Amino acid sequence: MALIVPLTAGAAGRDNTKQTYVVLLERGASIDAARQAVRRADGRVLSVNRKVGVATVRSSNADFVGDVSRTAAVRGAAHNRPVGEAPADQVTDPFAIERMAGLRARAAGNGYVRRRGGERPAPLEEPFADLQWDMKAIRATASRSYRRQPGNSDVRVGILDTGIDASHPDIAPNFNRALSRNFTTDDPLIDGPCAEDPDGSCTDPADVDEDGHGTHVAGTVAAPINRLGMAGVAPGVELVNIRAGQDSGYFFLKPSVDALTYAADIGVDVVNMSYYIDPWLYNCAANPADSPEEQLEQRTIIQATERALAYARSRGVTLVSAEGNGNTDLGKPVTDVTSPDYPPENERERAIDNSCKSMPLEAPGVVGVTSFGPSGRKAYYSDYGVEQADVSAPGGDRRDFFGTPDYDTPANTIIAPYPKSLAILNEELNPDGTPNTPFVLADCSRGADQCAYYQYLQGTSMASPHAVGVAALIVASRGRRDRRHGGLTLSPRTVEKVLKGTARDRPCPEPRTFTYPDPDLTPDHTAVCEGTAEFNGFYGHGTVDAYAASARRR
Repeated sequence: MALIVPLTAGAAGRDNTKQTYVVLLERGASIDAARQAVRRADGRVLSVNRKVGVATVRSSNADFVGDVSRTAAVRGAAHNRPVGEAPADQVTDPFAIERMAGLRARAAGNGYVRRRGGERPAPLEEPFADLQWDMKAIRATASRSYRRQPGNSDVRVGILDTGIDASHPDIAPNFNRALSRNFTTDDPLIDGPCAEDPDGSCTDPADVDEDGHGTHVAGTVAAPINRLGMAGVAPGVELVNIRAGQDSGYFFLKPSVDALTYAADIGVDVVNMSYYIDPWLYNCAANPADSPEEQLEQRTIIQATERALAYARSRGVTLVSAEGNGNTDLGKPVTDVTSPDYPPENERERAIDNSCKSMPLEAPGVVGVTSFGPSGRKAYYSDYGVEQADVSAPGGDRRDFFGTPDYDTPANTIIAPYPKSLAILNEELNPDGTPNTPFVLADCSRGADQCAYYQYLQGTSMASPHAVGVAALIVASRGRRDRRHGGLTLSPRTVEKVLKGTARDRPCPEPRTFTYPDPDLTPDHTAVCEGTAEFNGFYGHGTVDAYAASARRR
């Protein structure tokens, strides 16, 4: 769910409730000047991100946002609020991942057969390869990209999400525990009592995922070839958990900014961002539907996020984001019905226009990824539009008529790793450990006590990591030595150029106004595709292609 804390516009004076704020400093302002400004507004600085010019502040001043923003050292301020996804039954929310069950080291060559005569090893097919229509769609298979370039540990991918379950046997070989970090603290309001957490604390270690979303994303990027379950797009690259999301699937602005800064500082090559930054789905600088304080907050969110993204990109991080799940032309938005939404049930409907931005997707330098199903049609939920769609990738479409018998089944979605602890918590396993739902699979080939579990999901959250994996292969094939951090590096500009240039063209459907032939959708559930075969609002520059993108530069 996307969450916010409502602004206290109209409230005056001080109260006994302390709140946390993100304060954006003016460029060039000294930290001392900022501290003084915060102090004059009855706030206390908790921490400062000097790389981006953002301070975290606590105050009981109900007018803190307005008071501190009137000082010369401060550009704006916002409540430190969550960002994230909505419950599965809210199709209108752009990042509902639609859980199908209705419930909330390295590969080290062990997946290869070595040939005589020094020939390149031929990768084996993983047990679930036949279920991975998504990998076939982008030619990330044993006979194609895995043979040419599976990636290696010189390439580092950061997963900005709800965490990664490092104990999952189809994640562990590629997981970098030493570099992984958790930038969040559990919020009992949305994450539940800390005492009921597995570790009994509000601070989780950096190797767990109590939501499942981040683990699914990570597996799509880089599940290793290890004769277990499935393989990711880039099965040899390194995964780093740079956690910015809560256990419940919510995110906060400050962890998102800090996670991007950290990714840049440790030499991450590509990051996956399958979320949007709240408290507003669309951040509007001067929307008359919003109060002056709300307008200021949204301007602060845009500017703080853009600074963090620019910092990361300038240090070699390719930025990839999911497009969203609202079936909206993002160049022509008209209504936002999901904001503000923290505490829950505070949403209101407001008119918006194209001056409003969904972050981080609509920031400069971010690659936007739309989603399609197994038939190739744009997924019924996927956002689109010629202004934001850069490339497309498989994200699943459970309502895809890919042969009538397959309609509304797991086979139309994306399978990837699933934490065993969540399968147990969600009562999806029988007493003997076997799944009791078709939306969860198990590979117990290593023994009944070592089963690896996998879950079917759909969403642009699932499409984005396919593009991230392809971007990682581009770095593996064309990167140069990173003298500062080790491994490889390649400019984001080059990665994006190759990613788009090797994508396979996919034209708009005819007629251009596509009506989904779906008994579960209203007749007016349509999407209009604009553009050419080479570039259009449904598929951007085309479908990412792991095999073509991984070719070495000539």
